[in-house]
Amino acid sequence: MCRLLIYKGTDVIELSHLLTRPCHSIINQAFDSRLRLDRRRPINGDGFGVGWYDAQELDQPEEPSSTQGEPCIFNSVTPAWNNANLTRLAVKIKSPLVFAHVRATTAGSLSLDNCHPWSYGKLMWMHNGSISDFHLIKRKLQASLSDELFAVPQGNTDSEWAFALFLSFLPNPKAKSFTPNVLKKAMLSCIAQLNQWAKEAKITEPSLMNFCITDGKSVVATRYVSSRTDEAASLWFSSGTTFHEYAPGGHYRMTKSDKRENIFLIASEPLTFEKADWMEIPSNTIIVITPKMNILQIPIIDEFHVPASVANKRLGDFAATKGLLSRGQVTNEHDDTPPNEPTSGL
Repeated sequence: MCRLLIYKGTDVIELSHLLTRPCHSIINQAFDSRLRLDRRRPINGDGFGVGWYDAQELDQPEEPSSTQGEPCIFNSVTPAWNNANLTRLAVKIKSPLVFAHVRATTAGSLSLDNCHPWSYGKLMWMHNGSISDFHLIKRKLQASLSDELFAVPQGNTDSEWAFALFLSFLPNPKAKSFTPNVLKKAMLSCIAQLNQWAKEAKITEPSLMNFCITDGKSVVATRYVSSRTDEAASLWFSSGTTFHEYAPGGHYRMTKSDKRENIFLIASEPLTFEKADWMEIPSNTIIVITPKMNILQIPIIDEFHVPASVANKRLGDFAATKGLLSRGQVTNEHDDTPPNEPTSGL
């Protein structure tokens, strides 16, 4: 199915270090996945998108009517690995907060409007997964929206309608700033409402809801499945001081030179082959990254929550059939390189 990537750092990063230069970048994963076998969609060639914030705009005082601080998004329906404009832009753009997404169509047609991420004011959203039998709850979702939010989706994907629903749970979707807690509460309310409608429609197939939202300063992401027995779509986490190329050929790693965490990466599939760089986020978890680079990992307590002691008994078959679960582990393919020091836990 799809893949996503989040970068948040105290310093800006050139987009090429995330998108094009690493040998296992999100763009290369689109046609050369090491951790997923999806026989129905062996490549992610149905479009891509990358969104970023301008570091200077985020730090400057804002005019009341200005679009300052809003994300810039570039997307295309062409395969990401064959887009010359993306390659040119990636070496010229630097940002402290980046969302990237490559798409394999499961819901919605192949069109520019259906490419993630999407934005509304200061906010940017993307999704990896699917809302099962979405057509059975779509009209309820639409009826719940204000006229203004009903007009937000320009495409026809379940993901973009879920974004409109998320916006409806914010006190003011057009606010100039949002606290991490406000974003977290809206995210949990969005998931709970989708689950409630699915129950009312007697939908039995689980939904895979790896949702991501940011306002340019905070990030909230979920790894979630509406099931007590199944694994959610894959989601991995890495943190450190620097993310750099340590060997020619696009071989990158995350390093920690001290206790500071200057960089956070969240990805559907790891960007490096260094096992110590990455840890898997547990299913049915919400991740919150604050503007001050603190990170919280919080279990989502609802009817599909299971205690940590039995969480490892979740089955991966459902997500794997959707092409959304890594069946392998991250391995260091280069035995001649020194092992990296383990990163700290969440």
